[in-house]
Amino acid sequence: MRTAIVGTGGIARSHAQATQALAEDVDLVAAVDVDPERLAAFRETYGVPAGYADIHAMLAREKPDLVQIATPPSLHVDLSIAALEAGAWVLSEKPLTGSLAEMDRLQAAEARTGRYCAVLVQWRHGAGGQHVKRLIESNEMGRPLVAVCNTLWYRDAAYYAVPWRGTWQTELGGVTIGHAIHIMDLLLYLLGDWSEISAWISTLDRAIEVEDVSMAMVRFDNGALASIANSVLSPRQESYLRLDFPRATVELTTLYGYRNENWRFSLRPSPPAEDVEALARWERIPEPHPTSHAAALREVVECLRSGRRPLASGAEARRTVEFLSSLYRSAQTGEPVKRGAIVAGDRYYNGMSPTVTKSALSS
Repeated sequence: MRTAIVGTGGIARSHAQATQALAEDVDLVAAVDVDPERLAAFRETYGVPAGYADIHAMLAREKPDLVQIATPPSLHVDLSIAALEAGAWVLSEKPLTGSLAEMDRLQAAEARTGRYCAVLVQWRHGAGGQHVKRLIESNEMGRPLVAVCNTLWYRDAAYYAVPWRGTWQTELGGVTIGHAIHIMDLLLYLLGDWSEISAWISTLDRAIEVEDVSMAMVRFDNGALASIANSVLSPRQESYLRLDFPRATVELTTLYGYRNENWRFSLRPSPPAEDVEALARWERIPEPHPTSHAAALREVVECLRSGRRPLASGAEARRTVEFLSSLYRSAQTGEPVKRGAIVAGDRYYNGMSPTVTKSALSS
């Protein structure tokens, strides 16, 4: 299966290494970048046969089956649509889009071409996340009650010196959309549809346009309540997810990805004998694979072969974009937002930036 990588900056290395890990199934035939020196260095490092400055020229010449998008966020949608229309499937870096309007453009392109675009949210693909998803669906531990979801990272001024970072126009948002999206997407994957969100964002310390802190309270359709805290100002870095059920607590403590050993199961005080017996089953994650670009790429390749829609595409991808849009709307208007409230004509249908007032929103 022929693949090409568009964008050869830092994150493209993960895409190239994932392709190498699947070398029996995937052949990296081309790379695209507007910076000729960066492109040449990438090609030399990963043995990429062809290089292009323009995606359209690459698509016409190479005719890849799959295109991997690893550019700054503001370019993801247009590049993905170009690839779909040229006959390829797409695996794009997060965030896939900066608005529901763009998400709908992308879904219209999928419908028009009969091909799919998936977003790379690799935390869905780890064995631990898949295992907990199955436990929730089978009601093994009872229904979800309480969730805590924290992304507490640290990004200094040098990190934001990269020209496209820290601005609404090119990064599309701050810690919420660029960093915390990983574990928040996992939360949405595990707990299902949410019904209402109240949120806050602020730029407390970094000299950037976008937020460096965000917090939210979320109610899910199943009745569960979740608290979310996101930061790029936290010297002791940690990613943490806690899910409380009637019979047990499930915790994930990690940083940029997870392995099976990062998950922990705990019983309630003085548990009944059947819960003690069940704990061994709950703790037994059946597969060893961690989160990785390779796991996400493998799933898309398998779906391409069988003609199935990838896990993080279509309605599932849109659900995360709607959640992000609603978080930003709530934070910037000071009002709770219900799922489904942002539709065409709403200011936040077209973007997540703070240049909006309550009067503009109502109009």
